[in-house]
Amino acid sequence: MPAELKTVHVIVKGTVQGVGLRFYTRRLAAGLGLRGLVRNLDNGDVEIEAEGEKEKLTELINSLRSGDMAGYINDLLIDWPPYRNKYGEFTIDF
Repeated sequence: MPAELKTVHVIVKGTVQGVGLRFYTRRLAAGLGLRGLVRNLDNGDVEIEAEGEKEKLTELINSLRSGDMAGYINDLLIDWPPYRNKYGEFTIDF
């Protein structure tokens, strides 16, 4: 049975800019075979949009909650919009 493909949209709140979170997220996502982007927002948050297997997206979220960057993160606002097959790889949007 093929894996279920999903999209997740995450707003990461906390002291999350200037600490390497975007590079950490890209490394995690690429290692999980996910596609999408991560970028800083003007209000100090970081936005992540990722596509791929639902199980791998959940692993990404769990790694953000408990991995090396967890100490900088106060909250994750998570939404599951419809899957769009929008990205070819996982990138950092500068």
